Amino acid sequence: MRVFWVVCGIAAALMASTVITSTAKAQDPLPSWRDDAPKKAIQSFVASVTRDGSPDYVAPADRIAVFDNDGTLWSEKPYYNQLAFALDRVKALSSEHPDWKTKEPFASILRGDTESLLSGDEKEIVGRLLDIIRATHAGMTEIAFNQIVLGWIENARHPETKRLYTQMVYQPMLELLAYLRANDFKTFIVSGGGVDFMRAWAEKVYGIPPEQIVGSRNKLKFELRGGRPSIFRLADVEFIDDKEGKPVGIMQHIGRRPIAAFGNSDGDLQMLQWTCLGRPLQTLCLYVHHTDDEREWAYDRDSAVGKLDRGLVAAKVNGWLLVDMKTQWKQVFPTP
Repeated sequence: MRVFWVVCGIAAALMASTVITSTAKAQDPLPSWRDDAPKKAIQSFVASVTRDGSPDYVAPADRIAVFDNDGTLWSEKPYYNQLAFALDRVKALSSEHPDWKTKEPFASILRGDTESLLSGDEKEIVGRLLDIIRATHAGMTEIAFNQIVLGWIENARHPETKRLYTQMVYQPMLELLAYLRANDFKTFIVSGGGVDFMRAWAEKVYGIPPEQIVGSRNKLKFELRGGRPSIFRLADVEFIDDKEGKPVGIMQHIGRRPIAAFGNSDGDLQMLQWTCLGRPLQTLCLYVHHTDDEREWAYDRDSAVGKLDRGLVAAKVNGWLLVDMKTQWKQVFPTP
């Protein structure tokens, strides 16, 4: 009989241990982050600005966190995902534009030569991308454009991984978004990507509603046609939300200075500077460093897409967090 009770005691201890371990795991808001410096710094920051009585306490209304999208919330290789959308639109519209067969940059796209699009200096690349966006994103209503984007994002797949683009989001960053919102942060996307492209699907994928997305935008025009009101997209670009444009876009759209900013490239540098430099209160700035050439891609200073050079220096000088994707993320993409 004594053996029976000993066995029961051991079983009870094992069950208790399992419950405690499971509870601890359930309480971890960032399970895909390894338990090292970046994760601890994030949790320490959140605790310090949300705890009543803390000298660093920040009221919920001022808990603004801004996130770049490409390369920060989802992948941006081999080229930006919105560019993939635009390339597909060129192919879909090519029958209406026979001159595209000999007109660049459309001829290269129709030949399947995407490498030429990303060759040359940054100014040349941006010029080509703007030409493509003007030709493929304009001349329709906002509602029609939204439906086209939704149809594409629900079916289009990444050229290398063959995953849906919505499966190319970063699991650790999804956890971070949820963690911040659970602590009364308002999370915004501040991206060089097209604001209307992101608004079509970002709420479903990230939990970020359309009114909390800041991005590059085309000019729009209101018209009343046959008694029916519509907003039409024009070919001209009104605002580019990149580099120096990001702090401007934040103040124009949000009207509050963030206390946390997350990026991955030199295009995000000014946003991190605006968030974290010269502030009398606690702030958090973080760069995602793409170092994992097995689960994702490894790139920084010499990359045509997502170049991180000045940002690496700034992170070291200013003490910003630099997250090594290879060693500090347990998981990169969500489990399908």
